[in-house]
Amino acid sequence: MISIRGLRKDFGAMAAVDGLSLEIETGCVFGFLGRNGAGKTTTIRMMMGLTEPSAGTVLLGGHDIRTDAEAAKSITGYLPDHPYLYDKLTGTEMLGFVGGLYGIPRPERDERARSLLEDFALTERAGELTETYSHGMKQRLALAAALIHRPSVLVLDEPMVGLDPQGAHDFRRLLSRLAAEGVTVFLSTHSLAVAEELATRIGVLDRGRLIALGTLAELRARAAETTTRPGGPEGVVSLEDLFLELVGAAEGQW
Repeated sequence: MISIRGLRKDFGAMAAVDGLSLEIETGCVFGFLGRNGAGKTTTIRMMMGLTEPSAGTVLLGGHDIRTDAEAAKSITGYLPDHPYLYDKLTGTEMLGFVGGLYGIPRPERDERARSLLEDFALTERAGELTETYSHGMKQRLALAAALIHRPSVLVLDEPMVGLDPQGAHDFRRLLSRLAAEGVTVFLSTHSLAVAEELATRIGVLDRGRLIALGTLAELRARAAETTTRPGGPEGVVSLEDLFLELVGAAEGQW
């Protein structure tokens, strides 16, 4: 479970995130949407304890990221928008290193690494240095590293950038499986089709403020009440339609 309460981040006179509050239940895939600069990555960095909030709290599995960071991070997997890998480690060594940071006994982490490398189609290149990997392979390895300690919370910032169609397909299946197993997934993405397919609930952030929150059906109902689309509310069908309607409506309120 993820609980965000009154989260705020000020940069001078500008509020990059402005009073964000969310409750995300166990096993939910939460789609976090917004335009570039809306505050999504800043939110995630505060969730992970990488950026100090100006106000508010974040609880990951009941653990406050500010006052109980070690416990919060021990149950959380994180894939940033620009993941970092150690270029001079092989794929196997990279996963073993991360597993060691989480205190996983060596035989167990070796088995987990082998299984993850197989799941992410990296077995054939597992003994090669990560500096030789393609962007998509690095992305898959970084996600494997985020999963090696079997987290109950998974926070993903644009995880599908650079994935080929097969990789993207496999990734969507993986997220569905993890959610079915009870993992809470916080998914920030520009891929509205992916959010539409996977997300149990969706939040739309605009200029630091949460302007919409709910299931796809609930967002459709809201957009139907306020749509400006020619032809009326019956024209609002896809999540892309809904997103444009919601952001357009918010634009008129500023």
